[in-house]
Amino acid sequence: MKTKSSKIIMSLLIVVVLFTAIALTLKDVVSNVNLGLDLQGGFEVLYEVEPLNEGDEIDNEAVTSTASTLESRVNVLGVSEPNIQVEQGNRIRVQLAGVEDQAQAREMLSTQAELTIRDVDDNVLLDGDDLVQGGASQNFDEQGQPMVSLELEDAGNFSEITQEISERPQGENMMVIWMDFEEGEDSFAEEVQKEDPKFVSAPTVSQSINSSEVMISGGFGGEEGLERAQNIADLLNAGALPVQLNEIYSTSVGAQFGEQALNETVTAGLIGVALVLLFMIAFYRLPGVVAAVTLSVYIFLTILGFNFINGVLTLPGIAALILGVGMAVDANIIMYERIKDELRIGRTLKQAYKRAASQSIWTIVDANLTTLVAGVVLFIFGTSSVQGFATMLLLSILMSFITAVILTRILLSLLIQSGFFNKRLAWFGVKDRNRHSINEGKDIEDLSTPWDRLDFVRHARKLFTFSIVLIVAGAIVLSIFRLNLGIDFTSGTRADIQTNGEATAEEVEEELVSMDMQPENITTAGEGTVVARYNTDLSQDQVTEMQSTFDEMYGEQPMISTVSPVIGQELVRNAIYALAIASAAIILYATIRFEWRMALPAVIALFHDVFIIVAMFSILRLEVDITFIAAVLTIVGYSINDTIVTFDRIRENLRKIKVIHKAETIDMIINRSMKQTLTRSLNTVITVILVVVFLVLFGSSAILNFSIALLIGLISGIYSSMFIAVQIWGVLKKRQLRKNDGNLTVYEEKKKDEEKILV
Repeated sequence: MKTKSSKIIMSLLIVVVLFTAIALTLKDVVSNVNLGLDLQGGFEVLYEVEPLNEGDEIDNEAVTSTASTLESRVNVLGVSEPNIQVEQGNRIRVQLAGVEDQAQAREMLSTQAELTIRDVDDNVLLDGDDLVQGGASQNFDEQGQPMVSLELEDAGNFSEITQEISERPQGENMMVIWMDFEEGEDSFAEEVQKEDPKFVSAPTVSQSINSSEVMISGGFGGEEGLERAQNIADLLNAGALPVQLNEIYSTSVGAQFGEQALNETVTAGLIGVALVLLFMIAFYRLPGVVAAVTLSVYIFLTILGFNFINGVLTLPGIAALILGVGMAVDANIIMYERIKDELRIGRTLKQAYKRAASQSIWTIVDANLTTLVAGVVLFIFGTSSVQGFATMLLLSILMSFITAVILTRILLSLLIQSGFFNKRLAWFGVKDRNRHSINEGKDIEDLSTPWDRLDFVRHARKLFTFSIVLIVAGAIVLSIFRLNLGIDFTSGTRADIQTNGEATAEEVEEELVSMDMQPENITTAGEGTVVARYNTDLSQDQVTEMQSTFDEMYGEQPMISTVSPVIGQELVRNAIYALAIASAAIILYATIRFEWRMALPAVIALFHDVFIIVAMFSILRLEVDITFIAAVLTIVGYSINDTIVTFDRIRENLRKIKVIHKAETIDMIINRSMKQTLTRSLNTVITVILVVVFLVLFGSSAILNFSIALLIGLISGIYSSMFIAVQIWGVLKKRQLRKNDGNLTVYEEKKKDEEKILV
């Protein structure tokens, strides 16, 4: 009895230590998570670097120098942990999460910051090369008004220039100070007539000035004068941009919008995960309790690992973390179902656990590696938010293997080795009346299942016909209605305006029209959110005006995304590449691990699932954006996961039959394997669907379409695994049998030791 209690106490101590460590560090771990701009507000801009002057060339040095200048400007803003990356194709991506004044930040980033001092005829007298680097500062004149002080390289040159200007007639003896003067567009003669001219200041010069310091004053009146003077000084010290920046993609999210999205999605996810844990405990009893422990540790370790690699958490990233629970649950379910089967044929608890652990390990590895392929492809071809999703997905796969395989086996092994449960098999979900004696010589394939009355092969032709009809109908729908493509693929601007229920779509449209921003399309998306779409890119000034107007009206800045045609075309191309490469990699892996007759049907089933998702989005008129691609590739991973598990059981059953002589044997193998794995497949998809349903019902509207795509794909995935992939394998195998004249050797019998398990 001492040995029994020591093992149980050891397992309880492990759980206590783990949960104590989590309780003591959870607050710090959660607070250290780097939230993306879609969760805390901010904006992301992708610039394409172009020559400032015609005939100039852009090289790596120019792009790097520009990125450095942008970083200096961002530091002036005081943004915590800005992300500035140089990308292929002369591009610079700037991500500023948590920035309070987005309009100021955008203006400071894109301003050329090329200061020139000109005469009234717009001739250049002095430019940035005449200034001391870092010599600009914001001061106050004798009347207490803001001004900017500049330090010059050559005081003598300035003396000569001011002497020449002072000798001009009254009205022409002025030095006009410009920021970003545009040749051919700007002129002093026109701007001086305006109430708010573009030039900064135009002081009169009455005598020669022999000084190395220039005072710019007179152009900083009003409430914003001090801020404008400080910005000019900061910009000059950060340096002028040596190139032209062309904004080709941007996303802007208000702080309140991001906070609401975070709270909604986390709440929905926690409810879904809690239901998954309750389901596991109710269905699997003691192993379910172990799964609840390891899943809790999985979530904590995944967040901890994400912090360790300095990942940036986005809305899709939270979804990936929650979906990772499904993968971790699947690893548990695969082994738990095997333990139940081994117990039912009469093995002892220790024997059942040992065989289940040995038999399930490679099934779990195969299933996770195929999902890993989808994650890697997503990371390579995805944009920033999709890369955040892919990073979390890849980390989830690693952590689910550590917890659902290693930790689960350590805890279960200790509990089973205690001997306390040897006569208490009901704790493992197996009643004594459902057990056979080991002396009966029954094998797992002889066990009854809840699905014994089903003949999956018998209805294969009907199901093939149903799928073909479904695909043809989907193709017709697509040809008529096409896809409702979002701006990610069509280019343009989308504005999500939070009205908090205070205004209708018609009232919002009237306000936009009054700002001379008539949208091509305006709809309501969720409670209190109005979506305005434009086929063209809104300018920076228009974005700023829209944000300030609706922030003043409803207390929240709209979420605005702008995509140029160049980026839209690239996203379409990358989406096609991602799907093609993921499919090719899965075919290769499945061919190596199994055979090509299993790999090909698996990929056909994948394309079936993808097409069903696409067709349903066309029918429901749901918008297809970049997160849709993330959802599709996630379903690719999940669908192949389920198919691989079934094929793994088929392979195991084939090993028990040396030679196949008739087609009925292949049908028998299919039916037997599907009956043995159907409970596992249903339990896995139920646990994942539980989470996804709550994401659809209560999660953020920003990932609603993403969640719907996952839900459709999960349902289609389990259907295609059972009724398409496996059935096509049966057709191909029967064809192989006929070619071999009814004598097909399927597997050579190999005697080998039991595989060691990770305990």
